[in-house]
Amino acid sequence: MSDVDRRAVLEGAGVALAAGTLGYVGFVALGPAPETDDDGDDDSSGKGSGGDGQDSHLLAAVDDIPDGGGIVLTDDKLVLTRDGDDVRCFTAVCTHQGCLVAGVQDGEIRCPCHGSAFDAATGAVVAGPATEPLEPEDIEITDQGEVLRA
Repeated sequence: MSDVDRRAVLEGAGVALAAGTLGYVGFVALGPAPETDDDGDDDSSGKGSGGDGQDSHLLAAVDDIPDGGGIVLTDDKLVLTRDGDDVRCFTAVCTHQGCLVAGVQDGEIRCPCHGSAFDAATGAVVAGPATEPLEPEDIEITDQGEVLRA
């Protein structure tokens, strides 16, 4: 490959890298277009039901949460627990060293990393090494039995 060919390839790669970087920075700075609902209103504020700038979204159906147990939603980093009609939500991040909890069993939310366990009804520590409880998260239950993040 001649010096001219090599230089042209390097210059082309530099231009492509600069254009990609500029496009990414522009997208992040400007953000995506606001979402609208059926009546054309801008719904990008996220203040519909959550009020904290986060849109509510479906986490699970109540029927999908075992009564007396729970489910871990790894993508959302949340754990949902259920005792009859009472559904609770906690962060799924263990307060000991940040591992994700693995499941709910016998009334406890259990972390596989170091054996910490938390009360499924309150998030309180029932077995260490964790010393802080799991943080509760706000949820809403719809009339259709859907669990939404508030």
